[in-house]
Amino acid sequence: MAVRRRYQLTPGRELSVTAAQRPATGMALARRVLPYAMLTPTVLATVAIIMIPLIQTAWMSFNEYVLFRPNDISFIGLENFVTALNDEVFWISLWHTVIWIGITVPAQLLLGLVTALLLNQNFPWRPVARALVIIPWALPSVVIALMWVWIYDSNYGVLNDFMLRLGLLQQAMPWLADPDTALGAIILTLTWQGFPFFAVMILAGLQAIPQSYYEAASIDGASKWRQFLHITLPGISGVLVTAVLLRTIWVANSIDVIFVMTGGGPGYATYTLPLYAFIKARTNLDFGYGSALAVLFTLMLMGLVLLYLRRAGRSLQQ
Repeated sequence: MAVRRRYQLTPGRELSVTAAQRPATGMALARRVLPYAMLTPTVLATVAIIMIPLIQTAWMSFNEYVLFRPNDISFIGLENFVTALNDEVFWISLWHTVIWIGITVPAQLLLGLVTALLLNQNFPWRPVARALVIIPWALPSVVIALMWVWIYDSNYGVLNDFMLRLGLLQQAMPWLADPDTALGAIILTLTWQGFPFFAVMILAGLQAIPQSYYEAASIDGASKWRQFLHITLPGISGVLVTAVLLRTIWVANSIDVIFVMTGGGPGYATYTLPLYAFIKARTNLDFGYGSALAVLFTLMLMGLVLLYLRRAGRSLQQ
């Protein structure tokens, strides 16, 4: 039986509270605190892995920090940034980064959209096809890079052999050794690796669109193309915005495929800004200048992301 206690509030008024109700405040407090307690390990890991190195990189960018002179670190202010803006390789790498993002992301999006539309149809072995399309995305980047190096090889590569048999080439082409084709070859590689991400994301968005919309449009006499424009695209617009944003950030920061396939060569033909910053810090051990390049690229990427989010937000509201 619950024990009742009486509390005097004001003269002539009393509040009756059962002893069973007393822990209610503690339970409510525990429920409010529990989510923050569960998130604490993730926050600490994020601070340790991302925030601290980010702050350290920003600090090094304002210093002359060469690793083989560890006792000769001096503050030089914006000198590293001024040097970067006057560096010809910086502008070459920036232009390659623009090409790298501007071709790879739209190509992945288009190929992923076509694949998702095909996988959304009813046909035999559809679950198997949906599983197989994930393979390029699931493989490690180093494995994919080495595989495509063999495909592009001028001596025994499959691509040269195939094109020679079709008569499209008169002699074997050194795809990765030619400055005119090296960047395009790597873009093709990353496009093949990344399109399954778009395919899976868009396929999930397609399956969330009610089938009754298409049935009503068919009754009204709408063609497949008009159904795609007025039902499919608006239905997956939110997915497209998120997928393009994520993939743009990932592609912009991707250096593993380029580094394994060409190392940035021949010459500077496949240099991008993240790769240039990595090479300056890794090869030359100039962490100050490499950090300045990384900070500049981060600021540019942040500006691009903010501009994209603003434009995407306006289009979604219309």
